[in-house]
Amino acid sequence: MDVVDGLVVVDGASPAAPRGAGRRGVELALLLGAVLISVCGYLVVGVARGHAVPDGALRYAAGLGGLALLAHLAVRFGARHADPLLLPTAVLLNGLGLVLIFRLDLETADDRAAPAQLVWSAVGVTLFIGVVAVLRDHRALQRYAYGCAGLALALMVVPILFPAVNGARIWIRAAGFSLQPGEFAKVLITVFFAAYLAANREALAHTGTAVGRLRLPAARVLGPVVGIWLVSVGVLVLERDLGTSLLFFGVFVVLLYVATGRAGWIAVGVLLAAAGAAAVGTLEPHVHGRVQDWLHPFAGIAAGRGPGQLAQSLFAFAAGGTFGTGLGQGHSSLIGFAMKSDFILATVGEELGLAGLSALFLLYALPAVCGYRTALGLPDAFGSLLAVGLAALPALQVFVIAGGVMGLIPLTGMAMPFLAQGGSSVVTNWIIVALLVRLSDRARGPRPATAAGPARAAPDAVGAAR
Repeated sequence: MDVVDGLVVVDGASPAAPRGAGRRGVELALLLGAVLISVCGYLVVGVARGHAVPDGALRYAAGLGGLALLAHLAVRFGARHADPLLLPTAVLLNGLGLVLIFRLDLETADDRAAPAQLVWSAVGVTLFIGVVAVLRDHRALQRYAYGCAGLALALMVVPILFPAVNGARIWIRAAGFSLQPGEFAKVLITVFFAAYLAANREALAHTGTAVGRLRLPAARVLGPVVGIWLVSVGVLVLERDLGTSLLFFGVFVVLLYVATGRAGWIAVGVLLAAAGAAAVGTLEPHVHGRVQDWLHPFAGIAAGRGPGQLAQSLFAFAAGGTFGTGLGQGHSSLIGFAMKSDFILATVGEELGLAGLSALFLLYALPAVCGYRTALGLPDAFGSLLAVGLAALPALQVFVIAGGVMGLIPLTGMAMPFLAQGGSSVVTNWIIVALLVRLSDRARGPRPATAAGPARAAPDAVGAAR
């Protein structure tokens, strides 16, 4: 085994080319396809509703195409070994979200959300470019783990000082401007989780008291675990935000399992989350109301009040059938005020049908797969855990939202990643994609050898869960 130009050569073979080299052309081709699909969707909506090409079609195509090109150039020159699927998937999801919001704007002439969503998308892409350009080494984030945790908790607490919106205190509203801090907090708390578990995974996995097949770690190590659970429930009680609480705790349990390789932690996490949700669902009136709507979605019809939002959502999925009614030809306005946010998935189900929903869910699965594959290729525990956590964030969020609007679990009031109306959400998701791009560039790039020998090809964190 030799080392040539920093690359490992096995048995006299020529140095292998860095993984990902030359894949930027593939990424550019996929980006072109993503923009074309989104623009075609925009045109189809305009023709279906107004029997003519919509007036803003050229601006939409130029805006989305320009953002995609700028993001591509940032990756080409700043992370050239990154996974070529990450950026095109984000652009396509963002583009489809703009199409759906434009379609729903046609139902609310006095409330146009698509132009603002395009502006927020531009802000998100700008931050994407900034993260790719500035963050040259993801390990720098590990030094600020506790600072990230403190800032995340501060962002979670601030909305308590503002009036509730639709029963939940998750917004900051001032001078016509609104912000959802919990969206940014989820990235910061994931950085903290990854750093903490990378530093303490041995103690979590191999020390403590055995209880059946599960080994409980020492109190000094277990303390933060219980603390995170209590914070999760506290956020739920104070802000009436079931979704964020479940998301934070779910990501922590996933990372805990990956760090230790012990499936028992998943069982403990599910039991703790279920206990907390059951208690608050019974005692907190707002959450209790959502649980009752979930258990009895057609109670309003039986009482003569007409169908509620969940019932209308279920009717929309039923009306869509296998192939849907066609873009722009559904009845999304019947869902009410949350059709552009919480219930935007119902529009997909009605107008694109089961086939469209299946394609959308597969599209959401791509970043998760890329993130998990990146985690397997990273040599450091923190990077591996961070990749898993960032990949799990949108995956868990999609599961929670889809389950709510389909009647599988109680509604949580979260935004579908990239798809739903919400500036905070789309900006945060672009930051997540940027971090995954940076991590995948590190994982797929050339691995220089050290003086002690060639660099290890397998990570030291995710392997614990194999």
